[in-house]
Amino acid sequence: MSTQEGKTCSKKNADTHCEGKNVAKHALRSSLDRIKHKIVVLSGKGGVGKSTVAVNLAQALAMSGKLTGLLDVDVHGPSLPRLLSLRGERPQLDAGRLEPINAGPNLWVMSLGFLLSSEREAVVWRGPAKMKMIKQFLLDVIWRDLDFLVVDCPPGTGDEPLSVLQLLGPEAKALIVTTPQGVAVDDVRRSVTFCTELGNPVLGLVENMSGHHCSHCGQVDNIFGSGGGETLAEEMGVPLLGKIPLDPEMVRAGDEGFAFLRVHSEGPTAQAMNRIIAPILAMATNPVGTSSLT
Repeated sequence: MSTQEGKTCSKKNADTHCEGKNVAKHALRSSLDRIKHKIVVLSGKGGVGKSTVAVNLAQALAMSGKLTGLLDVDVHGPSLPRLLSLRGERPQLDAGRLEPINAGPNLWVMSLGFLLSSEREAVVWRGPAKMKMIKQFLLDVIWRDLDFLVVDCPPGTGDEPLSVLQLLGPEAKALIVTTPQGVAVDDVRRSVTFCTELGNPVLGLVENMSGHHCSHCGQVDNIFGSGGGETLAEEMGVPLLGKIPLDPEMVRAGDEGFAFLRVHSEGPTAQAMNRIIAPILAMATNPVGTSSLT
């Protein structure tokens, strides 16, 4: 083959590659355009109850009649199948695309945990493989027309949250979870900066495990300290959406596989969570791209 022929083949291959990327990009955008509001739940610190907040937010939105998707992009520790009693469920294929798992009226869930052969299977992937999986979960899952897509990210500012926010685009909004103590606040501060640098608005902070209400005497014990989330919100110029107390019933709900708000509507914890969710729910009555929180 001559040098000129080689150049021609290379150009054709490059053009074909670019055309394929453009088609995929257009298909992804068309799929995302069917989702009115995208909320990414993240935290710079692990163990702050981020998945619990994501599950209860999605459940509350669904119970309010909003068509809601819940996407778990934690590659190494997918927890949504357990938190919603969906372990052992397997997505069905429809024309080469995955049907999300139905978790009750108005709520559909997708997680890598549904695709693993067993709960003991370890996922040993580098960044590009994670990016590919997240793109497939956004493009190749039949999400339908949703009012909300809630995305549960693993802790930190690494591959998964970076990929999610880049793929969803600047209209995706972040809900950042912390606990009151300084060691958590230090890491969560980086999450706010992370979103700002990517150009994604922060809906606000949620301070989880914020004091324990004694069920017998009503006294509040600040086991993990107090005020860390409020101080961080003021420092970073973002709203503090609310404080969720440390509640044994919340722990039990997660272990037994149901969203706390599905069965609890009274008490300090339910009231705190409903105050956090109310302005997010109000987004559904606003034009897409605006927020009642700004």
